[in-house]
Parts: sequence; C-alpha cells; structure tokens
Amino acid sequence: MLKLFKRNRRTTSEYLFDNLNVLIMIFICFITLYPIWYVLVNSLNEGLDAMKGGIYWWPRDFTLDNYKAVFANDGILTSYGVTIAKTLIGTVLHVFFTAMVAYALSRKDLRGRNIYMIIGVITMFFSGGLIPQFLLYRELGLLDSFFVYIIPALFSFFDLIIFVSFFRALPTSLEEAAKIDGASDMKIFLKVVIPLSMPVIATIALFHGVYQWNDYFAGVIFVNNPDLQPIQTYLYKIIAESSSNQMMTNAPGGVASKTVTSQSIKLATMVVTTLPIVIVYPFLQKYFVKGMLIGSIKG
Repeated sequence: MLKLFKRNRRTTSEYLFDNLNVLIMIFICFITLYPIWYVLVNSLNEGLDAMKGGIYWWPRDFTLDNYKAVFANDGILTSYGVTIAKTLIGTVLHVFFTAMVAYALSRKDLRGRNIYMIIGVITMFFSGGLIPQFLLYRELGLLDSFFVYIIPALFSFFDLIIFVSFFRALPTSLEEAAKIDGASDMKIFLKVVIPLSMPVIATIALFHGVYQWNDYFAGVIFVNNPDLQPIQTYLYKIIAESSSNQMMTNAPGGVASKTVTSQSIKLATMVVTTLPIVIVYPFLQKYFVKGMLIGSIKG
C-alpha cells in the first residue's frame, strides 16, 4: 500500500510541468479571446468617448447607437440574407456532390480510379490563376450571379479525401446485402451509405459552412451588384473603402451623428458579421476534431 501511494504521488518536476502547461494554455486563450472582447466592448461604447482610448475591459459610456446605425442601413440586412442563403444552399449541395464523387472513388472496381485521384491531387497544389478563373466565370455567365457562390464550390478534393477515407472503412457486407435485395448504386448511396456517414457529413458541413460564411473574396471580385454581396464583403468594403461614413448618414433620427464615429461603426459591423459563426462554432467543435481524426485513423 505504501509503495502504491509513493508510485501515484507526483514529483516536484511533474507538478511544475503541469502548472506550466496550465499557464501557457491560459495565456493562449487570453490572447485569442481578448481581441474579440476588445472589439465588442468598444462597439458598445459611445464613439467620441472611445476615441479617447483607455477602454479595455468594460464600456465607459455604454450605448447601442452604433448598432442602431448599422441596422438602419438596408444593405447589411440584404447582405445577411445573401450570406445565410449561400451558406445553407452551398453547404448542402457541396456535401451531397462531394460525397457522391467520393463514394464512386472509394469503390475498388471503378476503372481509372487511381488516375482520377492523381488528377485531383494535382488540382490541390496547382491552379490556373485568378484571370483565367474570371474569364471562365464570365463565359459561364456566373458574374453578378448568386450561383457564383454555389457552383464553383460544389466540389472540394480535400473534402473528398476525408469522405473516401470514411467510406473505405464501411463494411462491404452492407453493400453486398443491398445489391442482393436489388438496390442500385444510387439507392445504396442514399439509403445505406449516407445514413451511416452522418459523422463525416457533419464534419464536412462544418468545414464548408464556415468557409461559405467567411468568404468575402468572391463577392469582391466576381459580384458588382450590391444586392448580391455577402456580409463579409460588406464588412470588407466598410473597412477598406471607409463606406461607414455613408452609413452614418442613414442613422435613425434618434442617433446623433456626433456620437457615432466611423470607427465605432466599423467595430459594431465586425461584431454583427462575426458573432453568429462564433456562437455556433463551439457547439460543432467535436465534429471538427472527429473530422481531423477520420483521415489519420481510418485512412
């Protein structure tokens, strides 16, 4: 008993090591979360007062005028609708098409499977460039179209690799039993493979959903119609082109322009555009970890 007690007792070096790890993790969490908190606090403070500085932990002169000015502009509500639509539609279609191609490439009886995989790997490292991409979208009629957010993002070879690794680990006896019952390949995919693949589907949906929500580049390069630009492009224009001054002119009557500055508008817009995905992401974090392990353990 005494030997067991001595064996379980931690040494001084182990105690110091554990506490050092805790301190390091606390520091990493602080430097990661504090910038978000700083932006939130300053967005809730009166604009002119915030310009004096010294606001680090709590609003010094609390106000919601900044957010009233943001939502007084119809553009941000339209951009929100575009972002929500392209995130939902794009994620569902991306998961379906990528899973369908991955299921075909996971079949050992597919002719030319290795060639397709090699071609796909090459596309992960090499691309034609932005100008050929722009010209291609123009010829396809995708410029200034909502489908520019959907069609080019239907397929990702990186996500396909994760799907293929998962599909190869599924028992082949299930597919054989379904074939004996007369099921076609598409029916097997929809009725057997998809229900068994919900963990990897949730993982890829998380990956692509976050990408669709955060993507601003497509709206900047390929869309000129302000009614089709997503919220991240809207935020980009506010910061890069100082369009927040125009937003201040659209502030409601109860918001005095002298209390709302361009900087406070920028901070409030940043919170409005990033807060939804920041709230949702921690609840889906377990699927993110599971998705990272699928390729390494089952692959």
